[in-house]
Amino acid sequence: MIRATRLLRAGHLMGGEIVDRVVLDHGDRHRRRTTMRGVGGTAFLLDLAEASVLDDGDALVLENGRLVWVEAAPERLLEIRAPSEHALRRLIWHIGNRHIPAEIGPDAVWIAHDHVLAEMVRGLGGTAEPVERPFRPEGGAYSGGHGHAHGHSHGTRNDHDHG
Repeated sequence: MIRATRLLRAGHLMGGEIVDRVVLDHGDRHRRRTTMRGVGGTAFLLDLAEASVLDDGDALVLENGRLVWVEAAPERLLEIRAPSEHALRRLIWHIGNRHIPAEIGPDAVWIAHDHVLAEMVRGLGGTAEPVERPFRPEGGAYSGGHGHAHGHSHGTRNDHDHG
């Protein structure tokens, strides 16, 4: 099986023949080594030196020099808005306190769809509307290829570990 051993970031693509594309959700774009199959049927082994976040518009370099385009798949998210900049900052603080991935825009925040967090946001004066779009959350303090795992209680029936 052909391998993809390098990742070219969207801003650094120079030439190369794009032979296929992979459409991946947020969770599937965090990878180091796994088998993949492009939309057009190209099967390959992703075999990067270290775990990386594959961003929308990046390309994976196959051993033969050809490229496989990376596309972020639309996902079910909540679009969170607030009546003022201060109120939005406050909501961002509460979301961050729950250690969940969030994409922060100038006037909205997007998180994975979660009815409990939607009610929390509404209870704090914000709006939380379901949307479907690619999810590009902030990398955070551990975005340099470093992962972390921790377990903790969210104070609900849905306690879980992050890994």
